[in-house]
Amino acid sequence: MRAGKLRHKITIQYYTESQNSYGEMTKTWSDYATVWASIEPIRGREFWESQQINAEVTAKITIRYLADINPKMRVKYGSRIFEIISVINPEEKNRELQLMVKESVNG
Repeated sequence: MRAGKLRHKITIQYYTESQNSYGEMTKTWSDYATVWASIEPIRGREFWESQQINAEVTAKITIRYLADINPKMRVKYGSRIFEIISVINPEEKNRELQLMVKESVNG
């Protein structure tokens, strides 16, 4: 993998629940790792749902290999949030990961 392609700084986050001082469960996203990545859009579409315009973008994010990344996590890039749909380890060489992601934005 060429380092020049990894020009986007992303943060991989995981979902946590904790109990606050009132005993209520608080749901938050915590940072797992901040890494350099390549983000390549695969397709985009707009559609009507519940009388709102929604945009869906599917992309492939490539990063250097990082253990324990799974589809329960998400990727944050600036103000954009991507849900991880699948994690691919090409040829099982542990050199890079390809994250197939989906971004949903309500219009």
